[in-house]
Amino acid sequence: MDIVWVLAGLVLLVVGGDVLVKGAVGLSLKLGIPALIVSLTIVAFGTSAPELLISVKSAMDGLPGLAIGNVVGSNIANVLLVLGIPALIAPIATRDCETGRSFVIMLGVLVLFTVLCFLGPLTWWHGLVLLGVLAAVIAENLWSAKKSRDSDMASELDEVDPHLPGWKLSLLIVAGIITLPLGAQMLIEGARNIASQAGISDAAIGLTLVAVGTSLPELATSVMAAIRRQADVAMGNVIGSNIFNIGAIMGITSFFGPVEVDQSFLDYDLWVMIAVSLVLAPFICKIPVLGRFSGGVFVALYVGYIWTVL
Repeated sequence: MDIVWVLAGLVLLVVGGDVLVKGAVGLSLKLGIPALIVSLTIVAFGTSAPELLISVKSAMDGLPGLAIGNVVGSNIANVLLVLGIPALIAPIATRDCETGRSFVIMLGVLVLFTVLCFLGPLTWWHGLVLLGVLAAVIAENLWSAKKSRDSDMASELDEVDPHLPGWKLSLLIVAGIITLPLGAQMLIEGARNIASQAGISDAAIGLTLVAVGTSLPELATSVMAAIRRQADVAMGNVIGSNIFNIGAIMGITSFFGPVEVDQSFLDYDLWVMIAVSLVLAPFICKIPVLGRFSGGVFVALYVGYIWTVL
């Protein structure tokens, strides 16, 4: 049954990622908003739902290491796996993305979170700071969307009709947001049981399996976006999810604290998260394509990180 749960979860993730991309891009075309803006908001929030559910539950259960490890590990997986694996399938044309501003904002949020962790344990006032920053980021995105409403739009996504009624496009987005966390939860539960039976510790499962599992919605969405040549959605999904992971998930989780920050995060994992994010800088600024070789390097780096954690 655990294997059945894993396979069923994978199916829901693939289907959910496909319909979410179709709905988000179709809605952006219909409203005259760049796909990047939608992916930084609706798609990012929907694909971050599993991290929110698991982190809040971990904090309430007195497992702060799992709550922080879930978010930090997911951010690392988002860059190295969620962009690396799609790049192996179909090169991502980063030259078509206008993500420089969002990338800088993401780095700023990561640095702020690191500073707050050193001022920990994380409590309600840390959460207010993180949620306040997130609110500012969303407001900036809405301002950019309004400014770009009349700008030229990219070519339409295959099989997406921007003339579909708004309720149908909204239904696609809602279906994706529902199926993605459901599929992730099914896969996590099945894989967690398999790992436990294999004698792997709960700590190792939390730092690796849970983090990877909660990044699967982002992976499914980015794979479908890469296949459909929607680089803005793939890149924006990762950047937006990383911002939401810190601002929304850790911001809300901090209200269920205090969330103690283990010394291992201060010494190692937080810095890995920032370093991994900086790996994207060349592709944001200069290198026009995230190709298969770079994708392979990303995946290899993630395997190396998992090895050090285990």
